Amino acid sequence: MHSRKIAASMRRPRVSRVWLGLVATGAMVLASCTANHELGRAGSQSGQERKRLGLIRPSADGTHFVHVDSGARFTVWGVNYDHDPDGRLLEDYWHDEWATVVEDFEEMAALGANAVRIHLQLGKFMKSPEQPNTAELEQLGRLLDLARRTGLYLNLTGLACYHKQDVPPWYDAMSEADRWAVQARFWAAVAKTCAGHPAMFCYDLMNEPILPGDDKKETDWLAGEFGGKHFVQRITLDLAGRTRHEVARAWIDTLVSAIRKHDPHTMITVGVIPWAHVWPQAKPLFYAPEVGVNLDFACVHFYPKSGQVEKALAALAVYRVGKPLVVEEMFALECGIEELDAFIEGSRDWVAGYFGFYWGRTIEEYAALTGEQRTIGAAITQRWLEYFRDKAAQWLREK
Repeated sequence: MHSRKIAASMRRPRVSRVWLGLVATGAMVLASCTANHELGRAGSQSGQERKRLGLIRPSADGTHFVHVDSGARFTVWGVNYDHDPDGRLLEDYWHDEWATVVEDFEEMAALGANAVRIHLQLGKFMKSPEQPNTAELEQLGRLLDLARRTGLYLNLTGLACYHKQDVPPWYDAMSEADRWAVQARFWAAVAKTCAGHPAMFCYDLMNEPILPGDDKKETDWLAGEFGGKHFVQRITLDLAGRTRHEVARAWIDTLVSAIRKHDPHTMITVGVIPWAHVWPQAKPLFYAPEVGVNLDFACVHFYPKSGQVEKALAALAVYRVGKPLVVEEMFALECGIEELDAFIEGSRDWVAGYFGFYWGRTIEEYAALTGEQRTIGAAITQRWLEYFRDKAAQWLREK
């Protein structure tokens, strides 16, 4: 996921190439700071949502989400909880440092979030090709109950291989068919744990899956490394005469079938790289009509560039495919907060939700950083959290 560019740098006091890129936007971001709303106003949103947790589904016209029990509209305003300030993934510490997880969920709710995106590594949840890890599944159930208590829905993104050292050797050695079978067992075990829980928002099959080129055979399932993490993963190494659409449809249907055996209702999606943001003529692959028919909503990751908000909005519009559309990742990485807000406001009438980022530090903790820790990145992240909180309060007042 693109947050790696921020995460890898924030753990080091030195200035990296990423921060050099952010310096240009830093002044704009800091200058755009506005008066803060009271934290309690934003936090009251989680109190309202806490009373209403329950099954969320697409609306009949495919434009937004609704609470099944009441029919009321539900707009996602969430965060990715993908690592802590030291770069650890959730499964690295959620057993020994559960109090930290509880505190972080309370802080996310206080910011006005109503959903949290969690990332689950396959290697942590599968002891062998056939055997799920019951201890991790039990902890996932515990996390669901925590989410319910704090009024936060969970977006569970699975099959992660972010830390290469956690990828079992047997998994990398598998054929495509065997690998898909393990992925299906992973999702079946997760769905069996989560089915019917009121805090479930969706299952995201994989973070940013990709396929090889038409005439190229790949040798590595992971597509690259950044800051010690691998966020992009191939679903096959060889098209073997099949079209990209055929492979993508078969992969999606294999995993959706595994989930639906245990959970017939929770929404399913897949968070993708918006290639239309890179190549304006690019068309959705995973959300092509013949591919994503069994996905409940479209889900893309967007980082608008400074001076190119309209271009980003045009690329985002490519994913208006007759299903609710969610921006599953966004951040002021290559633009200022004001331009990120313009991107959100420019798409708000036709986007069903947004996920930013939260990395385990509060606004007050960022504000208290001094010396080498008070980096441009820290200042930008503090401003992002202030913006996120204020936006939640604004939208709550508009209801």
